[in-house]
Amino acid sequence: MLLVKTLRSSTFRLALIAIAAFGLIVAAIMAYVYFGTIAYVESRVGDAGDHSGFTAMIQLAMAAVAALLLVLAGLAAVLVTRRTVGRIEEINATSRAIMLSGLDRRIPLRGSHDEWDRAAENLNQMLDRIETLMGEVKQVSDNVAHDLRTPLTRMRGRLEKAYHHERNGEADAALIGDTIADLDAVLGMFASITRISEIETRARRSAFRALNLTEIAGEVVELYDAAAEQVATRLSISGDREVAITGDRDLLFDAVANLVDNAIKHGRKGGQVTVTCRSADGGADIAITDNGPGIPAGERDHVFKRFYRLEQSRYTPGNGLGLSLVAAVARLHGAEIALQENAPGLTVQLRFPPPAQSGTQLA
Repeated sequence: MLLVKTLRSSTFRLALIAIAAFGLIVAAIMAYVYFGTIAYVESRVGDAGDHSGFTAMIQLAMAAVAALLLVLAGLAAVLVTRRTVGRIEEINATSRAIMLSGLDRRIPLRGSHDEWDRAAENLNQMLDRIETLMGEVKQVSDNVAHDLRTPLTRMRGRLEKAYHHERNGEADAALIGDTIADLDAVLGMFASITRISEIETRARRSAFRALNLTEIAGEVVELYDAAAEQVATRLSISGDREVAITGDRDLLFDAVANLVDNAIKHGRKGGQVTVTCRSADGGADIAITDNGPGIPAGERDHVFKRFYRLEQSRYTPGNGLGLSLVAAVARLHGAEIALQENAPGLTVQLRFPPPAQSGTQLA
C-alpha cells in the first residue's frame, strides 16, 4: 500500500524529473568521453589495426555505467520518496485520529532528530497548546455557568415568591434591592471579562506615561485601610519614596488594589499586610506580603487563569477574575509576576522593566 502511494506521489514524480535531468547531463558527459576517447586513440594509432574491438569495449562499459546509474537513481528515488511519504502518512493518520477521537493523540517520533522529527515535535507542541487552551475554555465555560446559575436562581426565586404573594411595599423594595445587587454582580463579572480582553489586546497602551509606583501604592493602601481595620489587619507601605515606572495609572491601580484586597480577604485575621515598592536594576518592584495560609505550590500555576478559584465549591463571594486581571496588566506592562512563600503567608511580586523614557517627569 505504501509502495503504491509512493509511486503515485508528486514527490516521486519530481524525483523522476530530477533523475531525467541528471541522466541527460550524465549522457552528455559520457558521449563527450566516448567520442573524445575514440578520437584520441585514432590520433595516436591512426588507421593501423582494427579498432572495432576497442570501440565495442568502450560502448559496453558506457552502457553498463549508464544502466547502473539509472538503477541506482531509480532505487534512491523510491527509497527517499518512500521515507517522505511514510512520514507524511504518519502525520495524516494522526490528524485523522485527532479529528475522530480527540486531541489526546500525538505524532510518533523516530528519534532521528532530523527535520521530520523537528516538524513532528513542533506539531505535537502545537497540539499540546491547543489541548490546554481547549481545557481552559471548557473550565471557563463551566465556571461561568456555575457563577451565573446561583444569582439567576436567587433572582427567579424572589420574583416567583413575589408573584404569588400580595403586594407589600417594604418587602417589594427589599426584593428589588436584592435583585439589583445580584444583577450588579453578574454585570460586574462580564465587565471584568471585557476589561481583561481589552487589556490583553493591548488596546490601553495609548494611556502609558511616566508614573511613581509608590504614589499609586500609597493611594491603594489609603483606600483599603478601613477594610483592613475591620478584620484587625495591619496594612502598611514601605520601600523607596519614588519608584519610576511607565504605564497606565488606572490599570496599575486596579492591579495593586486586587492584590491588596486578596491579601486582606485571604490573609490571617489580625495579621499583617505590607506593600513594598523599590527600584531595582533600572526597573521597579512591588511586593504585597501577608501572613495568611498562602497558596499551595501546586496551585500557583493555575490561580491566574480566568474563573479559577482555590475554593472549588464556589460558594464564597468572588468570581476568580481578580488575579486574571493582575496577570493581564502585568503582561501589558512587560512585567514578571511571581508567587513566593512567606512562611507563613504569601508574597506576590511584580517586577517591571525600566521606564521607556527615563527623563520624563513623574506623574
